[in-house]
Parts: sequence; C-alpha cells; structure tokens
Amino acid sequence: MKILVTGGAGFIGSAVVRHLIEDNDDAVVNVDKLTYAGNLENVASVSGSKRYFFEQVDICDRDRVEDVFRRHQPDAVMHLAAESHVDRSIDGPAEFVQTNVVGTCTLLEVCSSYWQELPQERRQSFRFHHVSTDEVFGDLPHPSSDPQAHTHLFREDTPYAPSSPYSASKASADHLVRAWMRTYGLPILITNCSNNYGPYHFPEKLIPHVILNALHGEALPVYGKGDNIRDWLYVGDHARALRLVVAEGEVGETYNIGGNSERQNIEVVHAICDILRDVQPAPRWLQQPGEIAAGDAVDSFDYRSLVTYVTDRPGHDRRYAIDTSKIERELRWKPTETFESGLRKTVRWYLENEAWWRRVLSGEYRLTRLGGSKR
Repeated sequence: MKILVTGGAGFIGSAVVRHLIEDNDDAVVNVDKLTYAGNLENVASVSGSKRYFFEQVDICDRDRVEDVFRRHQPDAVMHLAAESHVDRSIDGPAEFVQTNVVGTCTLLEVCSSYWQELPQERRQSFRFHHVSTDEVFGDLPHPSSDPQAHTHLFREDTPYAPSSPYSASKASADHLVRAWMRTYGLPILITNCSNNYGPYHFPEKLIPHVILNALHGEALPVYGKGDNIRDWLYVGDHARALRLVVAEGEVGETYNIGGNSERQNIEVVHAICDILRDVQPAPRWLQQPGEIAAGDAVDSFDYRSLVTYVTDRPGHDRRYAIDTSKIERELRWKPTETFESGLRKTVRWYLENEAWWRRVLSGEYRLTRLGGSKR
C-alpha cells in the first residue's frame, strides 16, 4: 500500500513510518507540520528510501492537504497528527481544539472527496485509520477505593467521559470519524491506545522526562501521591498493531491497544531509577570538578533520592487500563515487550543517543513542568 501518515515526524508517528518502511513493503507519505514535537531526525533511518515521501503541511490547511492527496494518491490514511500532552492542553486548550478537532474535520472532508472519486476497486480497499487514546474514556476505579478495581477495564464499548481539554478534543475527533462513515460511507477504523513509551519520545512526557532529569541530577517530579495508574505500551508494539489494523481490521470497528502493564506512576519512576543505578551507577554530573575529591570513586548513586512529590495537576485521571482481548482475538496481535524489557530498552536508548535529546533540549523545551493553569 501507499499509506499517508499524518504526524509522521512525531513520537508514535515516526515509529509507524519506520515500521512501514523497514518491516513492510509499503510506500509512506509523511505529512507533518513540524511543530515543537515533530522532528525529522526521528525518521532519518528511512528518509533515504525510494518508498518514503515527506510533505511539511498543516492538516488544517485544506488546499495543501488536497494537493498532497492529488499528487500522491494514497491507498490508506493513518491519522496520528495531534496535540497530545495533557499539561499543555490545560495551559492552552484552544490549540488542541484547532489541531485535533478542526484538523481532523478538514482531513476527513478532503479524504472523503478523494475517496468518492477513486475507481471502484480502489474505493473498496481504501481505509481511513484514526489513531486515538484511551483517555477519551475518562478514568477507572482505583484499587485504593475499590477492591475489585482490577475487573474494570476500558473496552471498545466503554462510554466516553473525557476529563481534560486534550482528551475532550480527541473524543470529539473520534465522534467526527464515526460520523463520516455513518453519513458519507467513508471506510474508517479507530484505535484507542494506552500510554506509549520508547525511543524518540519527546522529553515532556513522564518516562523521558524522568530519565533526562535523573541524568542531570535534577528533581524527579511526581504528581500527588504518585499512585495514579497507567497501562504502558511499548511504541514498537503499537506500530505493529496499527499496521495490522489498517491492513486487516474490519471497516467501522474500533480496536483497543494496550501493553497489559498497569503501573503506578511512582512505580514507573522507581523502575527507571533502578535501571539507571544498574547501567550507570556513577552519573557524570557527580564526577564534575568540585563534586567529589580527586581520585575518589562513586560506586553507586541512589537515583530514587531525587524523587520529589509536587501538587497534582487539575482533573488528573486516577487509573487507565485496557482490555486487549478483541485485537488479540480478531487480529492475533499481542505486545512482545514486557514493561521491564521495554523500559530497559528505552533507558539504554536515551543513554546511547545523547546527541538527539541534547538537540531537542536546545530548542523550546526545557524540562519544566506544565499544566499549572487555573483556568
């Protein structure tokens, strides 16, 4: 297939682009506005492929999106372009509505017109795959207040109850995508995923933020008590699932994708600290002039000592957890990485790719907390 991927220079989008080129025979049209979180270095390993094309386009710009469809004639769309950070949505919700709602609507309008003009055979095989989040469902019972909390999971038919401007904007986009199938017949697919982690993750998110703060000897901020629970999905496993859905998923269906790895936030932070203590027991910042006496050795630093509890963010969901039985049963997909194996790979990647994250940190982002707005 020739697949048009929106947001293909972002964290999840770039993993999808790399997977499509490296592990499949697909051609890829990467459409990305290149906002602060978009980085062409994320796809540098495949950018030289004859099957790879890049278009720097804002999905809200209808004329330019139409031009991309006209020139590239894709067989499918995988829509990942989105503003995705909850804390940023608290500070500036309008930008999330613009990209996630207006942008999705614009893309649907262009895509629907394009699809209706395709020859019959190509019309039948065309797919519009919208990639969403489990946050549209709100939150689930927490073990601290419900002994049976483990029995409650997000399923494909769980009612929507978004809590943040970000999740509300994604829920709106989900509804628009379903409406385009019901009203116009556009062959759509929707996936809702749990928290992703892995290489090339922008440092505002929890796992890379903690890794880089620890490497700098900075405080590791943990919201509230640190007992908020998330299901964690390694980004490579997610990319495999998304390719499977666009190729084999049943039109009109929704598939939940998760890592079957529920962890409290504090457990995630402690796990990162313990891996760092194992692979880099003597951090470089402790060995700078003036930090220790000449000739002294630092055998092992307790990274957990950097943990700092901070005021919780507004509307913070207590727990997410996904039931993956549908995609496992119908498409025969399962995550290959455990949380432990995936996290160790992720920590090692940041240690081995300092040049990447230093260039990211030299831009707009500065390892500071967002989401303190009192709107």
